[in-house]
Amino acid sequence: MNNDNGNNPNKPSNPINPTNRRKILKTGAAATALLGFPFINTKFASADAGRPLKIGYVIPKTGPLGNFAESDRFVLGELAAVFKKGLMIGNKLHPVQIIEKDSQSTSNRAGEVASDLILKDKVDLMLAGAAPETVNPVADQCELNEMPCVTTICPWQPWFFTRGGDPATGFNWTYHYFWGLEDIIAVFTNMWDSLPTNKQVGALFPNDGDGNAWGDPERGFPKPLKAKGYTLHDPGRYQNLQQDFSAQIAAFKKANCEVVTGVMIPPDFKTFWTQAAQQGFKPKAVSVGKALGLPLNLEAIGDIADGLSTEVFWSPAFPFKSALTGLTCKELGANYEKSTGRQWTQMLGFTYSLFEIGIDVLKRSKNIDDKAAIRDAIVSTNLNTMVGPISWDKGPVRNVAKVPLVGGQWVKGKSRKFELVVVNNKTAPQIPVGAEMKLIGS
Repeated sequence: MNNDNGNNPNKPSNPINPTNRRKILKTGAAATALLGFPFINTKFASADAGRPLKIGYVIPKTGPLGNFAESDRFVLGELAAVFKKGLMIGNKLHPVQIIEKDSQSTSNRAGEVASDLILKDKVDLMLAGAAPETVNPVADQCELNEMPCVTTICPWQPWFFTRGGDPATGFNWTYHYFWGLEDIIAVFTNMWDSLPTNKQVGALFPNDGDGNAWGDPERGFPKPLKAKGYTLHDPGRYQNLQQDFSAQIAAFKKANCEVVTGVMIPPDFKTFWTQAAQQGFKPKAVSVGKALGLPLNLEAIGDIADGLSTEVFWSPAFPFKSALTGLTCKELGANYEKSTGRQWTQMLGFTYSLFEIGIDVLKRSKNIDDKAAIRDAIVSTNLNTMVGPISWDKGPVRNVAKVPLVGGQWVKGKSRKFELVVVNNKTAPQIPVGAEMKLIGS
C-alpha cells in the first residue's frame, strides 16, 4: 500500500480509523492545522522554491502504547522555527511536510501505514518510534521498498535480530538508534546491587518482540544475570492484555523472589502489580521496562507505584544540547511543562531527536531525488542531539547507534504525584544522580 523508490544500495546493509495528520503553513502566513499535526510550508521566491520534502512518521497514538505519542504535537511546534523558512538544499529552499500515521500499537497496522506513506504519499524519508510492534514492520517495509528510514525507542536486538539482521552484512536502507539489552541488564543489576536482596528474580516476559528478546537464553537476561550472581525465575511467556497473573505471582512467591523484572505494556503491569498487592506479594525491587517509562502510566497504577524502578533514556537532567536548535534538555523539559501543563516524559527527548536527525539528513543529502543519496546521508550522520551524540560508524552492529542509559526510580513528588529520579549512573557517569535507590515501601 505505499512507496517511493531509490536504487543502488552500497551501504550496510489500535482500533480507530487511520489518521493522516498534516499541518500546512499557507504561503506567506502562519500555520494552519489539518487534523492537528504541523505540516509546514512557506512563501518562497519562485526562483528559489524547491519541491516539498515529505517526511513520513509512524508512532502508536492509540492502543496500549498510545501514551508514547503524548509529546508529538509539542515537539513539532518547538521545531516549527527550523522549518519556517524551509530547508536549503543546494541552491533551493524546500518546504517540509510531516505526514503522520498511527500504528495503533499493532504490527499489521504499522506495516500498512508505512506502505501507504511509501507508495501513496511518496515520502522522501521515513521516521518511526516506539516498540518492535511499530518500528520493525515499518523498517521491513522500508527495506523492501528501498526507502531511507530511521527508527528509535526499541532495544536494538529485537529491532535487528528479529528482522533477520546479519551482523556481517546488516541492512541497506534502515537505521536505528537506542540502547541494547546489554545496557538495560547492566542498569537493572546496578540498581539491585545497591539493595540488600536474596538475588532471586522473577521474570515477566510476554510473547511479543520485546519479551522474546529479553527472555532469549543467549542474547537476553538469563545468561548475564546468572553471571552476576542472580537467579532468574521465568514462568514462561504470557499473552499481552492478560487479565490474571496469579500463576506468575504464585511462582514468584514459591521461589521467594525479592526482585521482579520484565518488559510489559502498561495495562499488563497495572494488572500484575494490583494483583500482587492483593495476593500479598511484596518484592523489595521491581524494575520493568516499557510500562514504567511515562508518568501517566504511573498515575494510572496509583499509590502502590511508589518505589517502582525503570530505565531512564532521557530526562531534563541529561547534559545534552541540540546542535540543530541550541536547546538543552533542561530547557526542553521546562518548555514542555510550561506549554502543556503536563509532566515531562522520556519520549519528549527522543521524539525531538528523531526529527533533529531527519532534518539534518535531508539538509546534508547530495540529491533529494535519489533515495540512495538520502540513505548515504543517514550513514554519515555525526550529530549532537537532545539524547546525545548520534553516529552510525561505531556499531555495535551495522545500522545501529547507541545512546546512554541510566537507572531511575519513581518517588512521590512535591508538585507531581510521582517523579522519576536518576538513582544509578554507573553506565553513564556524565548523567547526574538525583537520589539513592530505596527499597519499595521504605
